Amino acid sequence: MNHGFIKVAADTPEIRVADPIYNADSIISCVKKAAEKKVKLLVLPELCLTGYTCGDLFGQRTLIESASRQLERIKTETRELDIIFALGLPIIKGGKLINAAAVIYKGETLGITGKRNLPNYNEFYEKRNFAEYTAPPVVFKCRQMPEFTFGVEICEDLWVAEPPSAALARGGAEIILNLSASNEMVGKSDYRRNLVAGQSGRLLCGYIYASAGEGESSTDLVFSGHSIIAENGTVLRETKLFENELIATEIDLYRIAYERQKNTVFPPYEDIETIYFDMEPEETELTRYISGTPFVPTDEEGKNRRCEEILLMQSSGLKKRIAHTGAESLVIGISGGLDSCLALLVSVKAIDLSGRSRKDIIAVTMPCFGTTERTRNNAVALCAALGVTLREVNISESVLRHFEDIGHDPDNRNVVYENAQARERTLVLMDIANETGGLVVGTGDLSELALGWATYNGDHISMYGVNAGIPKTLVRHIVRFFADSSENPELKRPLYDILDTPVSPELLPAEDGKISQITEDLVGPYELHDFFLYYAVRWGFSPKKIYRLAVYALSSKYEKALILKWLKNFYRRFFAQQFKRSCLPDGPKVGSVTLSPRGDWRMPSDACRDAWMRELEEI
Repeated sequence: MNHGFIKVAADTPEIRVADPIYNADSIISCVKKAAEKKVKLLVLPELCLTGYTCGDLFGQRTLIESASRQLERIKTETRELDIIFALGLPIIKGGKLINAAAVIYKGETLGITGKRNLPNYNEFYEKRNFAEYTAPPVVFKCRQMPEFTFGVEICEDLWVAEPPSAALARGGAEIILNLSASNEMVGKSDYRRNLVAGQSGRLLCGYIYASAGEGESSTDLVFSGHSIIAENGTVLRETKLFENELIATEIDLYRIAYERQKNTVFPPYEDIETIYFDMEPEETELTRYISGTPFVPTDEEGKNRRCEEILLMQSSGLKKRIAHTGAESLVIGISGGLDSCLALLVSVKAIDLSGRSRKDIIAVTMPCFGTTERTRNNAVALCAALGVTLREVNISESVLRHFEDIGHDPDNRNVVYENAQARERTLVLMDIANETGGLVVGTGDLSELALGWATYNGDHISMYGVNAGIPKTLVRHIVRFFADSSENPELKRPLYDILDTPVSPELLPAEDGKISQITEDLVGPYELHDFFLYYAVRWGFSPKKIYRLAVYALSSKYEKALILKWLKNFYRRFFAQQFKRSCLPDGPKVGSVTLSPRGDWRMPSDACRDAWMRELEEI
């Protein structure tokens, strides 16, 4: 339960219709199996203690009393287990039979709730046997971990126009349990999956759905045991139909709490009946999938669709800026690197969308002390394949004259030596833009903005930054997508070689004609930094939690010590370089993380990082 993770599960016990003793044995077995897996919250199906398909046998006292006795036996035989579980059974309340859910913990009934919406159409006729549950909703809350809060709804409650789970979420429930007996039909599993995922997204919650399966009557229906665990719109685990297996994973309660806190349209928690329980926190072993590249979709189809969508957003934003300013040209510095490559591809698409000639794009290559033949040749080949105007301005002499003017020794290859080149390049681009009535297109990406890996008043500045919302890991995938999709071999060749070229600002002289300055050797792997950025900014996670997730997701590629080293570097740079982000050029937001001071990220440039660094020192 540390770092907000709680292990949850859904299971479908094998039952016999109208045999509470047999079913209780099966339920006890499910609970013990889940407890062995360190599950803290388990959901079992609707009416699983009797079977959902008992029909008019629900009117028989023998069945109801047997279910009541077996509930007590279940409580007795699970009282030593540190697991909360919810099971379905019929209960007489106020002289009426209720389709109920009992929440059990350490041999006690924490609470009883019931089904509020009884289907009475098609194959369903629940109003024949049951009365609607009308008591106020209740939320269960852990004293030791206040975010561990849950509420219960039953099957049809989810399918109606106003599900009870909405009131439960407004009452603070971060997890919704659904005990269900949803029969299977062609196409219903897809609808059910979308319904569960959608409700978890709307309510910003975890949702555990357990459905009836093996043993229910097949007189007119079949039940597949389709169980689903979702979190904030994403399905974490689900069973295969008719396999009736236990599924377990971890729900991140801190993540849910942060999203609700940040989301201004999520209402403040309302007063609601709350039942408290005590559960001591303990280490939760992670088993859920956590991507090492959270900005990049894992499936190929999703990745390609995302790349197409992002390219269209970037180019549409630039198209609007062209139209608004009446720009006669687009001016872009092209280095033969990934970022300028993507910016050029976006510029081409924007010009095409505008119905303009690609010759209106002026790509400027500006070789200097660190430029290699490889990157220069790739820049030239890329521009030729795309049909844009290419200009070369060698800035070496200008920079040397500048060194002479300010009294800097060119043999002193310090920050002055490097940044003078970056600022000279920006000066050239701006003046060419003025000369041609153009607009300078920025090339810097989101990862560089996070680390401050840009020269202030150099490549930090442009008239419109098309890559400002794209992290480096995603830049690479978009360029690869463009290369893979192209049918032009003259375009493919430089694109693939650019992808294979080490990321470098090329501000120090080459060694034997090869790049001598590798960015990731200096600031750390962008794969790690994008991971840190995503969880620090998007979810507000603590450094300790980010470190834990990074080790879990990326330890096969990076040693723990290396992850910690670069995480410390990330926080040092992120805090120190905010002044550069406070005056960013305009640029389109394309994902859930952006650092624009006019958009999602407002941070004082002189904020203190000590609290974050102290936490890292404790690891």
